[in-house]
Amino acid sequence: MFTGFNNIKYPEYEVITPQTHLSFTVRSLNVQEEENMKGSLMTPVKVTEHLNKCIYDVIVKKPDIITDFKDFLKQVTLKDRDALLYGLYHITYEEIRNYDVRCGTCKKEYPITVKASDMFSFNPYPGNDVLTKTVKVDLQISKGITAYIKQPSLQDEIDTLKSLVTLKGTNLDAVTQTLIVDRFEQDIQDQAKPNVFSERYDILEAFKSLPAKDRRLINRSYIDHFGNYGIELKMKSFCSSCGSEEIISVDLVENFFRMVYTVWWNIILQKNIGRKYFQLHWINQAGLHRDCFNAS
Repeated sequence: MFTGFNNIKYPEYEVITPQTHLSFTVRSLNVQEEENMKGSLMTPVKVTEHLNKCIYDVIVKKPDIITDFKDFLKQVTLKDRDALLYGLYHITYEEIRNYDVRCGTCKKEYPITVKASDMFSFNPYPGNDVLTKTVKVDLQISKGITAYIKQPSLQDEIDTLKSLVTLKGTNLDAVTQTLIVDRFEQDIQDQAKPNVFSERYDILEAFKSLPAKDRRLINRSYIDHFGNYGIELKMKSFCSSCGSEEIISVDLVENFFRMVYTVWWNIILQKNIGRKYFQLHWINQAGLHRDCFNAS
């Protein structure tokens, strides 16, 4: 009866998170952990929970301030998770990958070869207040209304998803966009204190009612104060059909799940069962391929 191999040494990789400046060491995934990830692709909440737990379970060294999974969710930002995912991706899968991408100009597909470490860039947050700082944004079109923005933690993300995505008619993209909003305030004439909207449902409804220009102002302010700090995987490519130059940006969450499924589908291919494209409806940011992907 199999009771486990003795002394398997998994490859490890140290990650410094770009926003909270914490040091983690992660190990590579094992087969069972990959299988668990495949079983998680059901709902946005399930995906997020499994992704966070997967990362936490492969951490072999962590900061003293993080004693359990709850601490991890509270002390790590979404941008920090990208860095941890890169470390996990880097240590688990092949660094060089081939992809088919769709040209933004002529819309035709063409192949590219990606080496993750050559695309990598790191821009650390200049301070230690990323989890407590809020930035006041006076909206330009909606006079008298102020948005206070923040950098959400993993706990903020999961709490928001659990409270909102199951509501009838809720748009997942709108929900994720409001993660950066701590609250709205509206000044009322002849009223000493402003009206404050800090409940997640109220924030969502208030956000959806804003003029489009105000939403863009909120997003720009977030990027300036928080979003520019993190890691990126970018490369320049040229379409083989029309020659157009593009900057290809890899979405780390999407690419991580792509790699999990590529391993699975390579096994299926060997059994001559077939091949298909996957479309990740629950991913909101663009990955290497704008519509669907085909990794090899």
